[in-house]
Amino acid sequence: MIITALALATAAAFTGAAAYVNWCEQPARLTLDDTSLLQEWKLSYANGTRMQASLALVSGLLGLAAFYFEHRAMAAVGGILMLANWPYTLLVIMRTNRQLGAMTGADAAARPLIKKWGRLHAVRTLLGFAGLLAFLLAAVAAS
Repeated sequence: MIITALALATAAAFTGAAAYVNWCEQPARLTLDDTSLLQEWKLSYANGTRMQASLALVSGLLGLAAFYFEHRAMAAVGGILMLANWPYTLLVIMRTNRQLGAMTGADAAARPLIKKWGRLHAVRTLLGFAGLLAFLLAAVAAS
């Protein structure tokens, strides 16, 4: 049960961070002028990437470990959902990330791209929430 609980905790941390970006940080950054908007996104993205990528990986691997060692089928579902953030980011979001990363100064194209990025990031939040629910079901089934 401890592995399932750890998977649940790391999924909750990932989901909370992802939701914060969508519900708090993204709307706040969109109130900035174009130059500040891009500058803030770059700094936030650089710092957030390391944290969220690590949490998604750890939570996903813990979910698979809970399935293997604790025989929790829903933990495997949660693990797969958390790990799905990696290919989704690499295959879907990375192009937008690279375009934004290559921009300098006041680029009028930054705002629409950052709005698009926010919509794409919302899918990561939903994947985290779905993984979190799967881990919660696995934990409840264990008790």
